[in-house]
Amino acid sequence: MITESDLREHTIVLVGLMGAGKSSIGRRLAHSLGMPFYDADEEVVRAAGRSIPDIFADLGEKAFRDGERRVIARLLEGPPHVLATGGGAFMNPETRALIKAKAVSVWLKADVDVLARRVGRKTDRPLLQDRDPREALADLARERHPIYAQADLTVDSIEGPHASTVQAILEALRDHLSAKASAS
Repeated sequence: MITESDLREHTIVLVGLMGAGKSSIGRRLAHSLGMPFYDADEEVVRAAGRSIPDIFADLGEKAFRDGERRVIARLLEGPPHVLATGGGAFMNPETRALIKAKAVSVWLKADVDVLARRVGRKTDRPLLQDRDPREALADLARERHPIYAQADLTVDSIEGPHASTVQAILEALRDHLSAKASAS
């Protein structure tokens, strides 16, 4: 039987589109497990000394992605924790391979309409600037979903209490780690 103590031995990385709840659910997941929580976007901002929109505007998306990759690699070298990644982080093959080697990845999957409602009121999303949020998210979903599907686990990020999604992640993690233990 996989216990919460067993879960705490693994870094858990949340991937998915913006608005899937990676940060808010990740914080709750980390709290429920008694683990540290890191938000890759917040860590990039801290390392760069500037906001993500400023990084995109001043240096471009490539510079942001390079910084994001370095920050995630550094975090994955640390002790087990819960890590919420930016929506594009898992698209980088190097980052994806590192996550696969050092963590259990969980794709928080949500319907595009749900995502659009969640992020539609925010103005700090560079990839949504000057675009209809639903249309932009639909384009991102078409591009990114096949890559996100390579995550170890997929959990639906549902409308409703975050506790329900956290519980679904915990159950999926237990099942995943039990299956791995049985296979070895």
